[in-house]
Amino acid sequence: MALSESGLPFDAVYGPESLNDWDPETALGLPGEFPYTRGVYPSMYTGRPWTMRQYAGFGTAAESNKRYHQLLNAGQTGLSVAFDLPTQMGYDSDHILAHGEVGKVGVAIDSLDDMEILFDKIPLDQVSTSMTINSPAATLLLMYQLVGEKHGVASSALQGTIQNDVLKEYISRGTYIFPPAASLRLTTDIFSYCKREISSWNTISISGYHMAEAGATPAQEIAFTLANGIEYVRAAVASGMHVDDFAPRLAFFFVSRTTLLEEVAKFRAARRIWAKIMRDQFGAKNPKSMMLRFHTQTAGVQLTAQQPEVNLVRVAIQGLAAVLGGTQSLHTNSFDEAIALPTEKAARLALRTQQVLAYETDITKTVDPFAGSYVVESLTDEIEVEILRLIGQVEDFGGAAAAIEQGFQKREIENSAYDWAIQIDKGERTVVGMNKFQIDVEEKYEPLRVDPSIEDQQKARLEKLRAERDNAEVQRCLGELKRAAEGSANVLYPMKAALAARATGGEVSDALREVWGKYVPLRNI
Repeated sequence: MALSESGLPFDAVYGPESLNDWDPETALGLPGEFPYTRGVYPSMYTGRPWTMRQYAGFGTAAESNKRYHQLLNAGQTGLSVAFDLPTQMGYDSDHILAHGEVGKVGVAIDSLDDMEILFDKIPLDQVSTSMTINSPAATLLLMYQLVGEKHGVASSALQGTIQNDVLKEYISRGTYIFPPAASLRLTTDIFSYCKREISSWNTISISGYHMAEAGATPAQEIAFTLANGIEYVRAAVASGMHVDDFAPRLAFFFVSRTTLLEEVAKFRAARRIWAKIMRDQFGAKNPKSMMLRFHTQTAGVQLTAQQPEVNLVRVAIQGLAAVLGGTQSLHTNSFDEAIALPTEKAARLALRTQQVLAYETDITKTVDPFAGSYVVESLTDEIEVEILRLIGQVEDFGGAAAAIEQGFQKREIENSAYDWAIQIDKGERTVVGMNKFQIDVEEKYEPLRVDPSIEDQQKARLEKLRAERDNAEVQRCLGELKRAAEGSANVLYPMKAALAARATGGEVSDALREVWGKYVPLRNI
């Protein structure tokens, strides 16, 4: 018997008998109505297409700014910022641990000066910006707000998302800084700050994408992501916030694989489960609190360095699955990403893939085209049951944070990744161009290379910054930040003052490290 990616039985033929006891009114509802199986908005793409948000950032702020203008000129409708590893880990470019990594997998942002260059001549009141940043998410958000203020843009007009999902970092990615309790404190401070100061901002993008990249099945991806979402909601409620005060600004981030039917079912099941959790478990009354709005990225883990042009086909199918599943925004990977950072041509082709889906097909002419399909409805029900089973296992540990401390999610994902790798090695799982349908000689490909002198450039900028600023004022502001972190005051207000005084991102993170410490994972879990 064939199995789905989640290990569920896949029937050769589906018919009416596959939907025994299936009530379309309960399971589906109308688009834009509880339980949102068919989409979070009544018109979905019949009104306008999803936001086309290509993930980009490399080298210096000036280089990345140039790429953003190229993408916007090519028709992109939202920005998505990739930061380098030192920025993600809260280290400045001149820190010893940053050596060799500056500007490599994203843009290097050390200070407000860099952030101003990154968004030079970009209308922040017209462009929605997503920032893939987690532990130092507050720092980068406040820099963005300060750039907006300098440009005369009201904070209420700023629109976008910070990923700000540190729980998944402990599970699958590793760019954590502080222990889980401190990270949850910082997350709830961001929720509270944005409600007062940046009301249209999405305060978190609870992410399953990176779990999928680490080897999670579709069911694991959704289950562990929603379990993290439950933990964040609990933390915010425990801090004194009402669920409807922050839940409408929660967002999610998922992967889209080439297994189109299961992916569509996965997205539909995720919406239905989250709506019920928010209504029944947390007592949400605002319909927006129950809506699972999500960004999707096509599956980088499925791209191959062998015959890279084949990735164009993979990405088109993955993008189609995301759209048929009802995503709110989409990043389509460039065909050369398994080799290096995308070239300008490859990035443009990735965007064109979305534009073909939006403007040359008929999938935007109707909402939820697969509604009522025997196979998709059956798969949606089956994967919902499996997701709920896994969430129940997480809850048995006492919730996501407690399960993380015991290594549960990480262990489950690693087991799935191992099984997947063995299937490829044995030829039981076909990867075109890699373990089947190979060619004798691969065509030579010239990748984009990051200038190694960027690290020296950033160090020089930091030296100049520290020589020019009022260092006494910086230290005073950092002292205020530490006092807030020691107590219960919202840390974003003194953090913003420190950044405005031109404290660096690394200095802000160091101040919090002094108070909260660093997370050291348990071994052999």
